Amino acid sequence: MKEILLKTEGLSKSFSSGGALQHVLKNVDLKLYKGDFTVIMGASGAGKSTLLYALSGMDTPSLGKITFGDRVISDLSSDGLAVFRREHCGFVFQQIYLIDSMSVFDNVMAAGLLVNSDKRALAERAKKLFAAVDIPEETQRKFPTQISGGEAQRAGIVRALINSPEILFADEPTGALNSQTGLDVLNTLTEFNEQGQSVVMVTHDMRSAWRGNRILYLKDGSILGECDLGKYEPNNSERHEKLAAFLAKMGW
Repeated sequence: MKEILLKTEGLSKSFSSGGALQHVLKNVDLKLYKGDFTVIMGASGAGKSTLLYALSGMDTPSLGKITFGDRVISDLSSDGLAVFRREHCGFVFQQIYLIDSMSVFDNVMAAGLLVNSDKRALAERAKKLFAAVDIPEETQRKFPTQISGGEAQRAGIVRALINSPEILFADEPTGALNSQTGLDVLNTLTEFNEQGQSVVMVTHDMRSAWRGNRILYLKDGSILGECDLGKYEPNNSERHEKLAAFLAKMGW
């Protein structure tokens, strides 16, 4: 049986807009499992990113409970959530948010030093991660404005993994990239998942969604359905057809 990493019970999120209450998430009950590559899909405005931010402690729910292991993180203060995110979560966004005034390598080290004061051990881990995503030392010494979008996003993945997070959250990680660089990023995420890294990714892109073993489909703030695709296999046409049929059933 798979180990539960994180679960929600009755998770709801509402916003006030123009004097009216907008219900973005509605009583979401969800379990995330260790080692899974979970993909969250749905139409624009379905609540995908809101769910991702709630699961990762970047936002707090209006109602409901979020449990990580045996710890209820939805009860944590803002400072407590910040510590939780640093110690347990990694983040990859569509916009990469590397600091332009620091080298690529120093961007990664800065994130690591928030948790670990052992610079030598951090530097060794960073070097291994950079090697894994095929970013050479020469590129690591450059500033973010001097490298390509694909290199920057792969550096962002290194930064997200530097503290060995239990869960890597990715919000449209290929949304701002061309087809080839987007494929490189998907290959990187897949490779880390195959090594045991748990991944939760929001995407509008079927090519990206195909990398997941579990697909959740959101509609109007609720989980309308889910699909178990099994382990990713790049040349498995039946797997691709299963995802296409599921998305068609969901009205995607």
